[in-house]
Amino acid sequence: MSAGPHPSQSLPLTLSVNGITHHVSVDPRRSLLDFLREDLGLTGSKKGCDHGQCGACTIHINGERRLACLQYAVQLDGAAITTIEGVSAPDGGLHPLQDAFIRHDALQCGYCTPGQIMSGLALISEGCPRDPAAIREAMSGNLCRCGAHNGIIAAIREVAHGRD
Repeated sequence: MSAGPHPSQSLPLTLSVNGITHHVSVDPRRSLLDFLREDLGLTGSKKGCDHGQCGACTIHINGERRLACLQYAVQLDGAAITTIEGVSAPDGGLHPLQDAFIRHDALQCGYCTPGQIMSGLALISEGCPRDPAAIREAMSGNLCRCGAHNGIIAAIREVAHGRD
């Protein structure tokens, strides 16, 4: 019986990141977050706690929000991944949620902002509630130490439901 690959052996991996297909070899112990940041140079997803408790590394995997620090890259062979670098408009302009974050002063230091936006986009696509308390609950996995939560909720609410 085989015990599987030795941990130091790289394994082949094919995945799409922001619409670009990558054929790579990855150490089976490498987190998706480290792979994105260090191997692909996509540093928008932040390493906050590295334990899945802060949401700074939120990305989309096959259209669902996930925490990149809790995923091994090799588990995602064939997956479609979207990071904050992949959400801009086709003409290169900001996504409407990014614009709303600016208008509502939904960022201060900016460290959590990519994860907040990725989580907010997922919430909008999942069917965002109108009630600010329900939005706050749905976003509770994304922490902002600066206290910009009210602006974050307002930005998400505006993009999901207009200026009501």
